[in-house]
Amino acid sequence: MKHYSKLYLFLIGVFFLGTRCSSDFLDVPVQGAATAATDPALAEKLVTGVYNSLISGDAFGKGDTHGIAFIASTNIMSDDADKGSTDSDQKGTVGELDDFLHGPSNIFVGSIWSGHYNAIAQCNQALKALETAKVDSITKKRWIGEVRFLRGYYYFNLVRYFGGVPAVLRVPESAADANSDDKFQTRASVDEIYNIIFDDMTFAINNTPLRNATQKGRINKGLAQSMLAKVYMYRKDWQKVLDLTTEVMTSNQYDLLPQYEKIWRFEGNNSIESVFEIQTGTFNNTDYGVRGYCVWQGPRVGGKGGWRDLGFGFCTPSSDLVNAYAAEDNRRKSTVIEIDNSGTYIGTILFDGYRIPSKDSIQNLYYNYKAYHSELMTIEPFLGNRDNKQKNIHILRYADVLLMYAEAANELGNASMAIEQVNRLRLRAGLTELSSGLSGQALREAIWNERRFELAMEHDRFFDIVRQGRAEQIMKAHGKNFVAGKHELLPIPALQIELSGNRLKQNQGY
Repeated sequence: MKHYSKLYLFLIGVFFLGTRCSSDFLDVPVQGAATAATDPALAEKLVTGVYNSLISGDAFGKGDTHGIAFIASTNIMSDDADKGSTDSDQKGTVGELDDFLHGPSNIFVGSIWSGHYNAIAQCNQALKALETAKVDSITKKRWIGEVRFLRGYYYFNLVRYFGGVPAVLRVPESAADANSDDKFQTRASVDEIYNIIFDDMTFAINNTPLRNATQKGRINKGLAQSMLAKVYMYRKDWQKVLDLTTEVMTSNQYDLLPQYEKIWRFEGNNSIESVFEIQTGTFNNTDYGVRGYCVWQGPRVGGKGGWRDLGFGFCTPSSDLVNAYAAEDNRRKSTVIEIDNSGTYIGTILFDGYRIPSKDSIQNLYYNYKAYHSELMTIEPFLGNRDNKQKNIHILRYADVLLMYAEAANELGNASMAIEQVNRLRLRAGLTELSSGLSGQALREAIWNERRFELAMEHDRFFDIVRQGRAEQIMKAHGKNFVAGKHELLPIPALQIELSGNRLKQNQGY
């Protein structure tokens, strides 16, 4: 195959705009910006289309942003969760990631790449159309800020997954155009990708309103500040982390919900604690949730069976996580569905009254409670499609903002400021306060532990232990085949290297 043809296929993979969305506006050609220039409503629909990319979950096809590949490459790769299900089910996809036996041909690794670049392509298409959209300047800048935030978020995921990646910031005019621009076929440095993220999120901060001045679920100033603080945390720029989180905390837009367990229920959607929550249902003009998010992680039938199970049983909380909670920590019961194994056959009653049988009818002992959406439509409504339950996914909460603030404060020598915010979370969890005498490394580890229990099963743990420099130690203690200097990153997908004419270079060790 000639190099031109290879690149053409590469571009199809990167810039394909397909989605499961039932709305027809994504089928409108957007290459000609004149269409958006003459129809302001189309410009807004293009922005909404970018939001739709957040619910992509086709790990076996068009690409995954927050489906089973995302679940596997965050929770399951960490010490907080195991593959679950049966030994043979998805052994060559999820199982490889769980045991760090994955390589460049792993389907889920490829779907993470394609899902994120498909989403970035939608961002770039929308930005191009917005250049000439006939709307007032404030609205245009707000929409551009929303789209640039999402592009920055996708690049933040990519740089944590793969390191340096292609910096695709525009829509190519043709395959020949892309063929002549190395940026489409080669990897930018990690620093270059972070600079893109900084620029995109800073633009969003400067051009989006406060949370209370916009529609629920839309990108806003406080979200952009919070996510940028998180980006700076990975770069260890602690003063910027402290400054940004302080602005969020003093904005009076957010607070902690008094009851931790309510966060994960339908009634907790877009609560005062929500900072970045992937919306499902009517917001993004679809009747979908993230495909399979609930059913992939739902309790699975096993043994005697005899009940209508809730899913495939993947991403089971590890015994290491379950046993690490303090006995009085009430976050455990909101994070872990614990299957009755007492021999009394009383089963497990969930918050909505749904009964799961005892272990003789269940495949695994533990399941992810934060991924449960009620089977009872009178409690948590959905449209009857169990694969697409409308479960909002919490990507960033105010609790995380407090923990980032605490970590930054401690790193800058302000232990008392750090302890104050951590204790807010501990008191809600039913725990005693941290000692006022903690500082330095002891306080650093206490904050890291608090992150684990507060944010368990919320897709942060693996990235956290990598940035903390503890991945090898923790993964090996958990019995995983982690190799330092290799498994901190995923491999560049083999297909993408081939389609680029071998111009994309592989990560170390793969």
